[in-house]
Amino acid sequence: MVADVCASCGKPLPARAGRTGRSSVYCSAACRQKAYRERQGNAAGAGTGVQGLIDDIGRRVTELVPQPASVLYSGVTELSASVARLRRVARVARDTANDSVTPAAVTKDGTGNAAGTVTGDVTPAAAGESVTPAPVTEPSSGRSSLTETDFAALTESHRREIQVHCYRMTGSYDDAEDLVQETFLRAWRARDAFEGRAGARTWLYRIATNACLDFQRRTARRPQRYEPIPGMNHGTGEPPARLTWLQPYPDDELPSAEEQPEAAAVSRETLELVFLAAIQHLPPRQRAVLILRDVLGLSAAETAEALGLTVASANSALQRARPTLRDHLPGRRADWRTAEPTESQRTVLHQYMTAARTLDFTAMTDLLSKDVTLTMPPNPFWFTGRDALVDFLRPSLDPASPMFFGHWRHLPARANGQLAAGGYVRRPGTNVYRAQVLDVLRFDADDRIVEITSFEPHLFPAFGLPLRL
Repeated sequence: MVADVCASCGKPLPARAGRTGRSSVYCSAACRQKAYRERQGNAAGAGTGVQGLIDDIGRRVTELVPQPASVLYSGVTELSASVARLRRVARVARDTANDSVTPAAVTKDGTGNAAGTVTGDVTPAAAGESVTPAPVTEPSSGRSSLTETDFAALTESHRREIQVHCYRMTGSYDDAEDLVQETFLRAWRARDAFEGRAGARTWLYRIATNACLDFQRRTARRPQRYEPIPGMNHGTGEPPARLTWLQPYPDDELPSAEEQPEAAAVSRETLELVFLAAIQHLPPRQRAVLILRDVLGLSAAETAEALGLTVASANSALQRARPTLRDHLPGRRADWRTAEPTESQRTVLHQYMTAARTLDFTAMTDLLSKDVTLTMPPNPFWFTGRDALVDFLRPSLDPASPMFFGHWRHLPARANGQLAAGGYVRRPGTNVYRAQVLDVLRFDADDRIVEITSFEPHLFPAFGLPLRL
């Protein structure tokens, strides 16, 4: 049973319109913001944040009542969220405590350099740019009075927006999770640079940005173009960009604008896949400048300080980044702003899932735009145009074909502010539907499917989707 009353005021909750994943437990922005302030209040103050969270969990346990079921569900949902938050705090505290007694930290690239130390320029300086070291990446001298649990409580309140920032920088959900942990470890080592100052959010963004730049220096990822596979009809369109590391981001992982006042930091408008793919074409430093300035709204001076640049160099990087971004965005959406999916698009998603379940090839074809594109990162398969995509799908959806893949079921989902469908297939001779693919859909002006990006299923749990039905 799904909760139908607000956990804050007890009023009825709005319908979720078919969405899966974590349910809302508040009826309005006011109730969500009130709960957010209460949680922040519990975590505020050195030495009281973790104890306040523990006390809050204890209070929630004593307030649980078995009836009515909807109230029990709301209470348990809130309790689970608090326990999960405490678990994350405890994990950061454990990691930082371990780091405090570790003689030498070893980074992922195996160099043995302290993770907070940048050796050399993160990216080559452009002509005329002067680069100075970023001021927040020195290891701590260990004199800070912050305990591990105090520090963990401080950083936890910024975890999600820092994760979203790392995701924008890298385009990978998995890498973003790793970089959040690296950011917090770097922050712990550099805590002397923060203690007693305001602006924990800006300080963490600065560290996270440099962690992402170091990661990109190590991996040296560059977008490529898909190449033809012999014997496969890819269509007549130009091969799309291939980003093997691109992954989706679950909408339910995002705090709402009401829950997180810094709305620009988590805006779904700058998480749509076309935007994520477009900014991957920017050199890492330009990408960082554009995100800090145009997405997060930092000033030129704050951006320059975060990246160890002069203000003139930061402004120059932004001026070069903007036209490059526009060149890699769809023509009719050059400003990359997106609206909430319409009811018509939700209907198309339902028809898409039904057509796959009933193996209705004709109905599936009718939902596709003439110039539809399909890509499957990290796999090499790609198709441009409805005819090519239909040729690819036909054998797998025909039970009489020797290439018949199996019977399908789908669950609706949301990824990157877009509608998505988690696909499960029951292979011939089996009786279990196993997670196969997450299709993220983009629509044209006529609400036909103009782009399908199909991802591998290991991230299903992050979307609230089971791995089998």
